[in-house]
Amino acid sequence: MSNSAIVVRDLVKTFKRRGQPELRAVDGLTFSVRRGAIFGLLGPNGAGKTTTLKMLTTLLRPTSGHISVEGVDPVKDPFEVRRRISVVIQESAADLFLSVTDNFATFGRFHGLSRQVIRDRIEDVLDQFELRPEANRKVMDLSGGFKRRVQVAKVFMIDTPVVFLDEFSTGMDPILKRAIMQRLRREASRGRTIVLTTQILSEAEELCDDILIMRAGRQAARGDINALKLLSGGLYEISVTFSELPHAFDTAVAPYHPLRVDVTQNSALVTVREQEGRVLDLVAHLGRIGRVLRIEVSGASLEDIFIELTAKEREVLP
Repeated sequence: MSNSAIVVRDLVKTFKRRGQPELRAVDGLTFSVRRGAIFGLLGPNGAGKTTTLKMLTTLLRPTSGHISVEGVDPVKDPFEVRRRISVVIQESAADLFLSVTDNFATFGRFHGLSRQVIRDRIEDVLDQFELRPEANRKVMDLSGGFKRRVQVAKVFMIDTPVVFLDEFSTGMDPILKRAIMQRLRREASRGRTIVLTTQILSEAEELCDDILIMRAGRQAARGDINALKLLSGGLYEISVTFSELPHAFDTAVAPYHPLRVDVTQNSALVTVREQEGRVLDLVAHLGRIGRVLRIEVSGASLEDIFIELTAKEREVLP
């Protein structure tokens, strides 16, 4: 058996638009996802991420190309694919007229779980997603954030080998989000394959074993976080905290042509593309212009890499 849970080859999706040129939303995408990986599908708005997810989950038919999910073609056998996946996408909705508990019970019965298993798992997800106070309320009466919790919680009601999550953390507070991220890691360690999209790049950096960055329907970059950092070689982040932000700070960093400068009170985060020696020169210069309480130099964050790589892709697109 192949070690790949998902295989995509030469995937294309076009949309016809009356009076306008044909829209090529996904343009020759090829990738695979190994079993048990947490795979991040990232890109700016309009990159083709959600369209790709919809094709992988049987909600859209590809214009051309091939997809295999757990060895099954979603075009030829969509029902068999649906038995093997759990899906949370932006437009998906729980049954609005049922209570939270009845949503979970109905979902469990649909997937053939026994009554006892359903009861046990409802108890688990009510606690995990902090939904117990809302258990008997109709979903239609919940806030958008709580509706999202109900949608994501369903993933943990069943044991499908592949999970698709589109912006899973919408409406979650930081503590709950952290707990769900830990749960996702545990699920992956048990061999479950998780495919996620997110606009919160720190989530992807912390969670994902493997990342594909899309731009205009195409691959802009692919690899783990270390491989992506090599692709964007020379990017560094300097985080510095002064006792008081020096008046000469802007003048000090200007010669290094920073890609980003974020200043909050007496702290600053500076991203530069420079040789290592020049970075050390900047660090020394910052120490001379003010009293430094803390300074740290690290490789660029995924957010910096994302901006850099998608900007490069923009330059080469027709």
